[in-house]
Amino acid sequence: MTYLTDKYLNPFTDFGFKKLFGSEANKTILIDFLNTLLEGEESTIVDLTFISNEQLGKQIVDRRAVFDIYCENEKGEKFIVELQKSKQNFFKDRSVFYSSFPIQEQGQKGNWNFELKAIYTIAILDFVFDEDKEDKEKYFYKVKLSDVDTNKVFYDKLTFIYLEMPKFTKALADLTTHFERWMYVFKNLETLQDYPESLTEGVFKSFFAEAELAQLPLEKQREYENSLKYYRDLNNVIDTAFDDGKELGKAEGIELGKVEGEYKKSLEIAKNLLDILDNDIIALKTGLSIEEIQRLR
Repeated sequence: MTYLTDKYLNPFTDFGFKKLFGSEANKTILIDFLNTLLEGEESTIVDLTFISNEQLGKQIVDRRAVFDIYCENEKGEKFIVELQKSKQNFFKDRSVFYSSFPIQEQGQKGNWNFELKAIYTIAILDFVFDEDKEDKEKYFYKVKLSDVDTNKVFYDKLTFIYLEMPKFTKALADLTTHFERWMYVFKNLETLQDYPESLTEGVFKSFFAEAELAQLPLEKQREYENSLKYYRDLNNVIDTAFDDGKELGKAEGIELGKVEGEYKKSLEIAKNLLDILDNDIIALKTGLSIEEIQRLR
């Protein structure tokens, strides 16, 4: 089984990501990672408190949001940390939607002046945005509300950070910054068989120690194995569905990139995911509506 041959966890699995970044015991690892991404910001995280990752709308009929990691620093600023393992058509819309929950929960009854604490949404992406795929060198995006003419930040309390992991291709010998070291270990952790001697900083020692599969109890190794299998199966199904969708588009004379062709590909992907995912997750992965997916069942 994989946990007997690999040395380190795959951080792109749900188990690996939560183990390394989402536990109270490893809070210092998450703090270092987030502070690295926030370099240049006024806020520096000293401490974090984990909050329930399930957020509900104000009314029972409102759509809920389930974050991978949701936490708050000592200043009351909120951090949503999301790992997106596969391409989603409207992921930017999703991240904006998710940010609305910590905004709304700050509302106060009575005489309130509407002052808000800052909100940061961090998305680690195992895919590349279509509109940015030609820009091979840019894999780090920090987005704020800015004036179109002057590019001056208009509102600095709402920040979105996106990391396009497939674009990061630097070798170990070429790493020059702490940020690049984080990108490298996150992307390459599963394939490493030895602790890189050049990564001697304390946080990485802790990171690699926590990532070692050998230190997991047997039942946790099995739990990880299931998470890894799910991650690989999902990627294989989606890759196959995209290939099938392309062939379908070609067979029907549909130019790839056209709306109809993209819709047909989404339907093909959804059909292949019906047996392994629920409707809400399929909707997130494909951009289809719940009603459209229900009609496929």
